[in-house]
Amino acid sequence: MTGPLTLADPASPRRPRVPRLLRQPAFRRYWSAQTVSLFGDQITMLAVPLLWWVDALNLPLLCVVAFLIGILSVFFEVAHSSLFAALVRRADYVDANSLVNGSRAMSHVAGPSIGGVLVQVLTAPFALLSGVLTYLISAVFLARTQVTENPVPKGSGRGMAAGVRYVARSAVLRATLLGTTTLNLFNYMFAALFVLYVTTELGVSPGLLGLIIGAGAVGGLLGAAVTGAISRRIGIGPAVLLGFVAFPAPMVLVPLATGPQPLVLALLFAAEFVAALGVMILDIAVGSVQIAATPVAMLAVVSGFRRTVNYGIRPIGAVLGGTLGAAIGVRPALWIASLGALLGVLWVVFSPLRTMRTLPEN
Repeated sequence: MTGPLTLADPASPRRPRVPRLLRQPAFRRYWSAQTVSLFGDQITMLAVPLLWWVDALNLPLLCVVAFLIGILSVFFEVAHSSLFAALVRRADYVDANSLVNGSRAMSHVAGPSIGGVLVQVLTAPFALLSGVLTYLISAVFLARTQVTENPVPKGSGRGMAAGVRYVARSAVLRATLLGTTTLNLFNYMFAALFVLYVTTELGVSPGLLGLIIGAGAVGGLLGAAVTGAISRRIGIGPAVLLGFVAFPAPMVLVPLATGPQPLVLALLFAAEFVAALGVMILDIAVGSVQIAATPVAMLAVVSGFRRTVNYGIRPIGAVLGGTLGAAIGVRPALWIASLGALLGVLWVVFSPLRTMRTLPEN
């Protein structure tokens, strides 16, 4: 007859370890809302183009939908930082961002597969409805998230102009904004040429390229898992620097990819995997720094200004990439884009972030 199981007994069942932040009801609801919505994004991205294919959508309706999505996305982005700061203690910013970005990485890995199954089983219109359902579930989680908002002090400034002035005066915010804007410019130049180059000049089929991108997205999961430990070990500022290098540096493997197809595929996978890891480190570290460096009263206007700049530079980068590819060839343009993206780190090297060990004060 065996005795009772004890904690020291190797045969005793172990409960899965739940991150401390997810044991807090308010943050858990916020994180659940984000996670469900991110998976809904992946389902919708797959289902909507198929509705094009079956003539279930027309252009005017699509324009109206895109316009409404754009407006509501602005509302979300502006409010998101303020909600995050109200829910999360300053000391937990990196861990909280790691959890949210971990969900984003998981949605990129598993979301397309889930969306594909739903489209195949339910057809595209019903798959799209299931995506809409995820947004409703997300809204329910957010509605149940109780948060105490900090009052906005009088004279703190409102509107985009106040956000511009604050960012211009902050060495940390100015460096991260200029760095990410430079990186986004060249990254979207690269993105405009990547699929064309890989499928036409390297001869990789679209299906195989999709598998490479999906497998490479696993690097994002790894990045979300290790960023907290990295930032604690080397400091939050050096972690930002690492992200600014680790994200764009693997892009050079794409124009380098020549030779037998197994070698080409290996280089493409390495580029996708390391870049996905790097972008997680960058997004988590930079996101934490930007929120910490901004007073709660200014988060909405600073986030609005930052979003306007970063999202505004993307179509400019895409147009420049296409123009450059047509003028000098796709491969030389990819070299310029991949090397140019590394210039973003220079804004951060010559800033207080270079030696910053902990999150900045605002």
